[in-house]
Amino acid sequence: MLDSQWLRADIDDIAQRLTVRGFELDIAAFRDLEGRRKVLQTDTESLQSERNRCAKEIGQAKARGDDAAEVMAQAASINDRLKAVESELATVQIALTEFISGIPNIPHHSVPTGRNETDNVEIRRWGESTEFAFPPKDHVDLGAELGMLDFEMAVKLSGSRFVVMYGDLVRLHRALIHFMIDLHTREHGYREIYVPYLVNADSLFGTGQLPKFADDQFVFPGEPPLYLVPTAEVPVTNIARDRILTADELPQKMVCHTPCFRREAGSYGKDTRGMIRQHQFEKVELVHLVEPAQSWNALEELTGHAEAVLQRLELPYRVVVLCSGDIGFSAAKTYDIEVWLPGQDGYREISSCSNFEAFQARRMRARWRNPASRKTEFLHTLNGSGLAIGRTLVAVLENYQQADGSIAIPAALRSYMGGTDMIVGANRS
Repeated sequence: MLDSQWLRADIDDIAQRLTVRGFELDIAAFRDLEGRRKVLQTDTESLQSERNRCAKEIGQAKARGDDAAEVMAQAASINDRLKAVESELATVQIALTEFISGIPNIPHHSVPTGRNETDNVEIRRWGESTEFAFPPKDHVDLGAELGMLDFEMAVKLSGSRFVVMYGDLVRLHRALIHFMIDLHTREHGYREIYVPYLVNADSLFGTGQLPKFADDQFVFPGEPPLYLVPTAEVPVTNIARDRILTADELPQKMVCHTPCFRREAGSYGKDTRGMIRQHQFEKVELVHLVEPAQSWNALEELTGHAEAVLQRLELPYRVVVLCSGDIGFSAAKTYDIEVWLPGQDGYREISSCSNFEAFQARRMRARWRNPASRKTEFLHTLNGSGLAIGRTLVAVLENYQQADGSIAIPAALRSYMGGTDMIVGANRS
């Protein structure tokens, strides 16, 4: 959420800066709401002052033994008017909060201007695209031939955008999770955390999924409603909600594995084949809570930690910085890490690493006490996938496929696979 005081002072400048996102800020609507708020705030303070004056006069009259009926009647009338004005003010303040909560973050000055993903800018590559002496297959065909990926059974059990896995492929999926968590905790200094998979609306509001992306969530109706986590970012970041951390408690670096659930997976007709875009998938998520002065260094560090997973697995990838038209609602800047998939003959996103600056922290009221000023300030929050498990599994299958359809196990994963160095189908085991 943007700073309301900043909006009041520089609404025209903010509106101009948001045009690079393709977002048109309704200046007139904001000024109307803000104008009504100011009038009602002034009326509230004036009536409160009158109420206090009446209370003082009533006390003085009673102390003198005088009849205070007239002043008491006046006080009652003022109270009625005050209640009405306070109610109207609360309504306007709610509308103003809803208006501001729908405004996206301001892109950092280093974000390239563009309209969509075609305008994203590649900044580096690691490794060479895998070459084969045979026509490479995609993960769907490889998994089917191994007898270990079953999309038809998933449709029977649940519907489209799900998968059933068997045998060594499940073991490889689990190995990837353990490998990533061990790497981030033992070498990168993250603290592992376990969180609920159901969260309340306040948590989703805090990280920016609500109210804008309400239709993308799986929700359990009730009082209050609960939502399946779309990413571990939501519960992990919200640990800082309504808290004031000390400088000694920062930075905080947390890693968390969860399943993730998203209704948007089937939108736009994209990636209808395979495991790239599903309603249920798993991720190892990295979250940083830092002092504002450290957040841009933290973004580079976090991105490097996600890249390290691919380097250890010897999977070719590239890093792109998202343009202003492709960046997420809450982010000030995002790096996408895209892994090479031979079956698609291209790079596909496997991690997004973002700095949100104070945007999420303001929504969550997540603060720290600056020892220099002794005042509280909003934290800066960052997160990134380290990595998406299903897409990493896809990348391993496609990059490590052999001519006979078997899958070599990356060296970094063999100890997690009990020393197994190859996955073969049941008919070749």
